[in-house]
Amino acid sequence: MITKHSERFNGLDHLRALAIILVLLYHYRAFKHPIWIETVGKFGWTGVDLFFVLSGFLISGQLFREMENTGRINVKIFYIKRFFRIFPPYFFTLFLYFTCPFFREREALSPLWKFMTFTQNYGLDVINQGTFSHAWSLCIEEQFYLILPLLLLVMPVKLFKYFVILIILVLSFSLIMRIIIWNDFVSTIDRDSLEFWRSWYMEIYYPTHTRLDGLGIGVLTGYLMQYSVGFKKSINHNGNRLFLIGILLLSIAFWVCNEQSSEAASTFGFTLVAISYGFIVLAAVSESSFLSKHKSYITAELAALSYAIYLSHKGVINIVQDIFEYFDFENSDTVSLILCLLACVAVGLLYRFMIEKPFAAIKNRILKVKDKPMLF
Repeated sequence: MITKHSERFNGLDHLRALAIILVLLYHYRAFKHPIWIETVGKFGWTGVDLFFVLSGFLISGQLFREMENTGRINVKIFYIKRFFRIFPPYFFTLFLYFTCPFFREREALSPLWKFMTFTQNYGLDVINQGTFSHAWSLCIEEQFYLILPLLLLVMPVKLFKYFVILIILVLSFSLIMRIIIWNDFVSTIDRDSLEFWRSWYMEIYYPTHTRLDGLGIGVLTGYLMQYSVGFKKSINHNGNRLFLIGILLLSIAFWVCNEQSSEAASTFGFTLVAISYGFIVLAAVSESSFLSKHKSYITAELAALSYAIYLSHKGVINIVQDIFEYFDFENSDTVSLILCLLACVAVGLLYRFMIEKPFAAIKNRILKVKDKPMLF
């Protein structure tokens, strides 16, 4: 019999797998590729938004449950868990990028200190320093992991009941900032110039304060699932309806964002994408949804490997295509694409057994020591 916890896990695994596939297809367009990838991968950039919604939902839900069960948040344990989950694979990937030029998909990297401090998403010149540019989303997530527990820790109980209003204000702030930046700066630049793209990415797409929609929606849904009995009951009874609503909204969002750098997409389009994925995430955790009732070994494995694949995929694709080119093999057809994606999965498995599992064991030993009573 599948428990409620397993149902939630199954549904979110499907979405994590979808998110990494979207990202892979989108980024593959930067390499030699079959023509059909241009169409299929066009909206793959929204995979990052799906990751944001999932992170906001899962991390906030974890913290809310801890607050509900114990009355407090153990910030030290939270940071230890995040450190051992995020930092070892990330720093290993940084090591590869800074010491192995053949791993780089582009020529120039941002300064090392920006990667080390998770601030690379600010001032990121993707035209001239585009190597490992996809770390921008990891920067936003790390900033989120740092700030949310501290915010909940210091927030007075009387204000916590207005948490929904706070999240809505955060979402509104991000939307307003994009509108202001678009109107006062980005829209004044020639749309056909490289400067437009450089500025659009640097000022609208990458900064944390303009990309809070996905995390905000995730936190909002996590809060309502934890503290609103009526909301949770409604979600559990309407899973498939929520999924259909999410797909409908996502279709509208894709229509609005058909041109990713347009004014509509750059302003409220990002918010609409986040809301759409919010409905789909709620469908995935609903007890009545087909997403939560069906388990898949493939999506479970892709979900587990998604972080390692995300970190390494550009370097892996670059190496595989260089090998194909060296041996004069075709590297722009569907077969080469499949081989590149399989190589990404294989490297993800290497990360798991060489980095993630050993450091997870260290983490478990540290947490076990901390849980033992002190003897005097």
